[in-house]
Amino acid sequence: MRLSNFISFAGFVMLLVATYSPILRPFHLINWNVYDANKPFGILILLVAVVGVIGTVFNQVKITRFAAWLSLTLVIVLYLLALLKIHTSFSFIPFHSIENFMARQIKFKWGWYLLFAGPVLALLGVFSSRRTTRK
Repeated sequence: MRLSNFISFAGFVMLLVATYSPILRPFHLINWNVYDANKPFGILILLVAVVGVIGTVFNQVKITRFAAWLSLTLVIVLYLLALLKIHTSFSFIPFHSIENFMARQIKFKWGWYLLFAGPVLALLGVFSSRRTTRK
């Protein structure tokens, strides 16, 4: 396995692990991972990470590149959806000060760093695997 494949493999494994790490902490009570926040979307990210691992192991550059870009896109969309969910979850409360207070009680956790680092690392491995042509 070349170094670029190993970097991509490490990125996809990091993404697999990141789906189980805490990303949100509502009301300082419990930690939510990707599956607690949105289970179908979490399963989709997990499936893309598994396809990326398989593409890396079998040295399929196109599949690995597609999985890396798709995983980064899905993580960005998940982040945007989490922001929208936090800021619209308490919109039914008629008092804006209470609504803002409740929205501030939902905190982001360290799992987001892993969720973004995994696809970025996979993309770094894909971009470093480009072959140069010899003349």
